[in-house]
Amino acid sequence: MPSLSHLRLALPLALPLVLALALVGSASGVGAATPPAQPKEGPGGQAYAAASVVKRALGRAGAVTLAYYGNGAAPAGGRPVAVLLHAWGAVNPQAYGSWIEHLARSGYLVLFPRFQEVGRTRPVDASGIAATLVKDALAELTGDQEAKPDTTRLALIGHLAGVPLAANIAAHARTTGLPAPRLIFGAMPGGIARDDKARGIALHDLNDVDPATLIVTVIGDRDARAADIAARRVMRETTGVPTDHKLMVRALSDDHGFPALSATLAAPAGGNAAYDLGQIKLPAPDPKQKPAPFKWSADMTLTGEQTVLVGQINAAGTDSLDYLAFWKTFDMAAAAAFSGQTATSLKSNPRFIDMERWSDGWPVRRLSLETPRPPAPPKPAAPGAAPAPAKPAAKPTASGRGQ
Repeated sequence: MPSLSHLRLALPLALPLVLALALVGSASGVGAATPPAQPKEGPGGQAYAAASVVKRALGRAGAVTLAYYGNGAAPAGGRPVAVLLHAWGAVNPQAYGSWIEHLARSGYLVLFPRFQEVGRTRPVDASGIAATLVKDALAELTGDQEAKPDTTRLALIGHLAGVPLAANIAAHARTTGLPAPRLIFGAMPGGIARDDKARGIALHDLNDVDPATLIVTVIGDRDARAADIAARRVMRETTGVPTDHKLMVRALSDDHGFPALSATLAAPAGGNAAYDLGQIKLPAPDPKQKPAPFKWSADMTLTGEQTVLVGQINAAGTDSLDYLAFWKTFDMAAAAAFSGQTATSLKSNPRFIDMERWSDGWPVRRLSLETPRPPAPPKPAAPGAAPAPAKPAAKPTASGRGQ
């Protein structure tokens, strides 16, 4: 053990070093490598065709879809359509404003159906409400020479509970009169319920999802277990879609520099105040129309955990994960889907997984890819055994647009 005199001598010598370390620690991030900025061009990039975005409210009070598209004349072939289905409780498009602006200025017609009225909409009704809103919005914009939707190029983007909603909409496209989506893009899938009586969105029979649909899911490595299970379930239950049309992507957190990149459940969101719902004039209620009957149920409300997650979504900023893990992967997946390519084209393209480099040249952790396993063949029935009853196809409930 050192003597007291030695300790007294060491303390003055060590004090400058301690103070220097404290100053470095207090200036968190000073001098650290910075994450890559949005690419100047290419998928996820900022070489936009439009300088600004047109924002419109479609429908009527209580049944509103927000529409966004770039200013200027639409291309001769029309605009591809991206339907953004928000997480449960994240009903203000402001939370996704940065992604909406990227899509709209890149040439898309973006639809944001407000399928939920917080505290009044049951999850069991959400799939039918969303499908009706999208169908009505497309019908309203048919013939509009500025919006000009090209419904042969339709993509559904879902976040958390928006992913099972997207799958249900795709499964019922034929019966609801919607065009079949060419792409289902699931960002951090979640919110899947056991059945219609449980809290969350119950998956319907997904056997009828068009076989030509490309299905891509992106999960992170933070709070990843639920998203991973949900992604695998969507892949497993879309039995009519071949395996080469499915791809699971994992984004990895990276703390090499400052600010660190954290692939959480809220990561796909990115706020932009210009897309706050209050910036758009919504349809006024018709005084002659009576409100729809309301019956409260517990699944209409947000749990404490959901409230925390919605707060994180609404507070989310925009960083390299947005540009390169979500925007870029969607842009490339949509290009492949609209041109009839399979997921193999994405896997073989090194740019798809590249996350570029920190400012000091160190590579950001790349995306990892996985092709889901093909479904196991059914086991042969025992001799003399009765055939198993077929699983009934769940149908979307009535639109309930007044809710």
